[in-house]
Formats: sequence, structure tokens, C-alpha cells
Amino acid sequence: MPRKPLKLAWGVRREGRSLWTRNAVRGVSVRGERRKTDSRIEWRAWDPTRSKVAAALLRTTEDPSKLLPQTGATVLYLGASYGSTCSHIHDQTCGAQNHHGGQVVAVEISPRAVRDLSELASIRPGLVPVLGDARQASQVAPYIRSQADWLHQDLSIADQAETFVRMAGEFLRPGGVGLLSLKAASERSSDGDDASRFAKAEGILQDSDLELLERIEISQLEEQHVVFHVRKTDHSSQLI
Repeated sequence: MPRKPLKLAWGVRREGRSLWTRNAVRGVSVRGERRKTDSRIEWRAWDPTRSKVAAALLRTTEDPSKLLPQTGATVLYLGASYGSTCSHIHDQTCGAQNHHGGQVVAVEISPRAVRDLSELASIRPGLVPVLGDARQASQVAPYIRSQADWLHQDLSIADQAETFVRMAGEFLRPGGVGLLSLKAASERSSDGDDASRFAKAEGILQDSDLELLERIEISQLEEQHVVFHVRKTDHSSQLI
């Protein structure tokens, strides 16, 4: 007998080992993912082997709903690539025709990828593609309407943790949620093996004004990756 779907958020549910989001653009897949209809609602499969956020939702030992933005949230996505994960976050945050009033600011440095993001944005109101360097606050600030409620960083650069702490300090609101998808191979400035690089990044987060809630191991779904789940403490803004 099929398992009863587990609702993680308004637009996200889990069925066994699979994740689905409530499709904001009915009849359209983004990267060829499966779709199905249930009680007149169309759902899109969210592949955890192609999305660090989806992998984290399956691997967290905490309540997975705490890793997701709420409907109507202001979201900042640093390193959006071609927009697959962004589209699932948009499903949850904005909904069809952005009836939730959310905003997903998707920053990407590759012009080719931003062309795909722009095509997505043309049919997904609330999605804001930004061609720019996700490490530079000045290239992000003009496009975000307010402090972010939810921030995700997925950048293949050295000093990923330092960049995440700095950008969270600039844009994440007190109490806001942040996810850092960290790839060990990109930490070229750090000596040692993957474990030591993850440990160094964890130490940087612990020494910051962010509260580290969980280190989520996703290596079985995304090789050489760990997702760090943080919350910006309410007193962080008072330390400036």
C-alpha cells in the first residue's frame, strides 16, 4: 500500500523517499522532472540527487519543515545555476502567479545560466534573476526588496563559509534561516582531506553571529557535500 504523503510545507510534501512540490506553472516541467496530479493539484518531482536542498530535507535529523521558507517569504539564492532548485523554492514561496506575494532573488554569474533563469522568470512571477557575483553584496542589494527570510548559498568557490557568513550578515534578517551547501573540493585554500575542510567551515560558522543548528550529511546523495543549517540570532543586528 502506498505511503500517505507527508506535508512538509504548503507546497512541499514527501512520499517515502521522494519529494514533490506544488507546481506553480501547471503542465510545465523545468528540467524534465516527472509531474503528477492529485486532487486537481499538479506536483513536480524534486530530485535529491540534483538538489542539495532536497537532499538536506531527506537527510536532516530535525523537522525538515524548518529548512524551508514560508509562503510569501523573501528568499535570496546565491549560486542559482540553471534554476532547478530555485523553481521548487518558487513553488513553495510564490505559488501560481505569485499569489503568495513572495520574492526569490536568484543570483548567478554565468550568462548562459541566467538566460535560462530569465526564461523561468517570464512565467514565474516573483522569481528575480540576477546576473552578478554572488560574493558581492553591492551586486545583490538593488534587487532584493527587504532583508531575506531565507538564504541558500551553493557556490563552487574557495572560502565558501566566510562568504556565507558575510552575505548572511548583509542580507539575512534576525531570526532568518540560512542553508550553506558546501563542497569540499572547492575549498582549495584549505589543506587536508574532506573531513578537515568540513570541520574548518563548521568552526567558521560556530565563531560567527549565526547559530549553527545542524550539520547535515548528504554525501550519499551529493558527493563531497555537507549542508549547514543556521539561524541568524536576534541580537546579530545589534552587533554592528
